[in-house]
Amino acid sequence: MNMSSSIKKKGIQILKGMALFLMTVFLASCKDLIVLDPKGPVGDHEASLIKIAFLLMLIVVLPVFVMVAWFSIRYRASNKKATYKPKWTHSNAIEAVVWGVPILIIAVLGYITWVSTHELNPYKPLESENKALEIDVISTDSDWIFVYPELKVACANQLVFPVNTPLNFRFTSGSVMASFFIPALGSQMYVMAGMQTKLHLMADEVGVFRGQNMEYSGNGYAGMHFKAISTTNEGFENWLTGVKEANDTLTVDRFKHINMMFNVNHPVTSFSSVDPNLFDTVLMENMQWMHMPEHGEMEMKHGTEPSGHMHMHGHGTMQ
Repeated sequence: MNMSSSIKKKGIQILKGMALFLMTVFLASCKDLIVLDPKGPVGDHEASLIKIAFLLMLIVVLPVFVMVAWFSIRYRASNKKATYKPKWTHSNAIEAVVWGVPILIIAVLGYITWVSTHELNPYKPLESENKALEIDVISTDSDWIFVYPELKVACANQLVFPVNTPLNFRFTSGSVMASFFIPALGSQMYVMAGMQTKLHLMADEVGVFRGQNMEYSGNGYAGMHFKAISTTNEGFENWLTGVKEANDTLTVDRFKHINMMFNVNHPVTSFSSVDPNLFDTVLMENMQWMHMPEHGEMEMKHGTEPSGHMHMHGHGTMQ
C-alpha cells in the first residue's frame, strides 16, 4: 500500500469518526431537550418541524465539513497526483449546486412554515372526542393563578387537568407582561395586562410537566414556575373533590392581595370557590375605556387619560 492510499484511508476514518462523534453528541443531548420529547399533539408537531428544519440545514452543513477535510487531504502540497489548475475560474455544475440547493431548501422551509403556521394557530381549538376544559390564567409579578370557570374553582401555582382533554386557555395579567410555556406540551403565549390572549393545548400522556415564565419580568421571574399535572379522569375528579373541600374563596380582593405580594411566591393554594367575574375584572382594571362621540372628539370614561397605544376589539377585550 502506497503512502497516498494510506493517507486517503486515514482521512476516511477521520470523517467517519467525526460523523459518529456528532451523532453521539446530538442523540445524547436530545434526552435533556424537552421540546424534542413532547407529551402532546401540539408539542409533537413542533418537534417534527424542528427535526425537519435541522435535517434540511444538514444538507448544507455536512458537505461543508466533508469538503474541508477532503480538500485538506486531496489538495495537500505533498500530493503530486492532485490536478493543479491555477487559471480555473468557473464551473456551471458548481454554480448550479451553490445556488440551486439553498433555493430548494428555502422553498421547502417556506412551504412547511406556511402550512404549519395555520395548523399550529394557537387560537385554533384542538379536535378531540373529549369535551374541552376551559381554564383562565392570570399572572402576577411572581405567581400564576389558574381559574376553572365552569367548575367554579381555582388554584395558585399548580395546573391540574385530565389527559387527552383539550385545554382552552385564556390569559391576562394583573401586573407585568409574562410568557406562559409548558415545554412538554408546546407553544408559548404572551400574557399582558389589559389584553386577552388564547392558547389551546392537550397532553396525551399522564405525567408532571414543568411550566414556566419565558419572559424576563423582574424580580419575581426566577420563581415563576409551576407544575402542570396531567392525570387520569378519575385522578382529576379526586383532585377536584379535594379542591372543593378547601373552604377558601378567591375573591377580587384576595387576588389583589396575592398580586401585591411582590417577589414573594405564593404557595400552592386551592380555592373551593371563585368570583365568576375575576378574569374580566382584572382584564378591565388594566384597560382604559373610551368611545368616540358623534362630533369626533375623544371622550374618556372614568376620568382616565388618553393613550396612544389603544386597539379595541370586540366587546372591550383586546386580542
